[in-house]
Amino acid sequence: MNNELVIHSTNGEVTIALLEDKQLVELNNDKKDQSFQVGDIYLGRVKKLIPGLNAAFVDVGHEKDAFLHYLDLGPQAQSLLKLVRLATTGKNPDPLLTNLQMEQDIDKGGKITSVLSANQWVLVQVAKEPISTKGPRITSEISLAGRYVVLVPFSDVVSISQKIKSSEERQRLKRLAMSIKPKGFGLIVRTVADGKKVAELDKDIQD
Repeated sequence: MNNELVIHSTNGEVTIALLEDKQLVELNNDKKDQSFQVGDIYLGRVKKLIPGLNAAFVDVGHEKDAFLHYLDLGPQAQSLLKLVRLATTGKNPDPLLTNLQMEQDIDKGGKITSVLSANQWVLVQVAKEPISTKGPRITSEISLAGRYVVLVPFSDVVSISQKIKSSEERQRLKRLAMSIKPKGFGLIVRTVADGKKVAELDKDIQD
């Protein structure tokens, strides 16, 4: 297999492409001097609840507060808030989530005021970068992307990229993913995992 790394730089941004046998398998685009990129994770503090929008504004360090809608809290919001509460009060929760008692899923049609309160700490991830006069849009459905797999805390689901068409390969990858999935985490197997061995997937998780 021939691997190629193609880097294109301009005054404003850097684009990095990874090719395997001339096929694009990964593309990253980074704008220079830009913070608050999609995927960045922050510990923020709730500044203001907006019941009319069923949303909250959260201070994550940007000049404009970030926007968090109720639907972006994720079903396991209470479990994540519990983890943050333990961590911020010095209780040192298990980062691997193996011993964390999970809370009930929140109601899909619920209200932001029943989950969050002003000045509360919340762990969030940038879903949309800030533009113009608006701060970033955020979610508390955290995901940790690796090369071959994406780790999803507070989930137990294993899913395979729809771009992998072979049913035999999909079943193989699901079987491997189930065997190495950490307790308390779900896994999304990415397209580039096609044909990879279990050791490669496990190393991606451990890294």
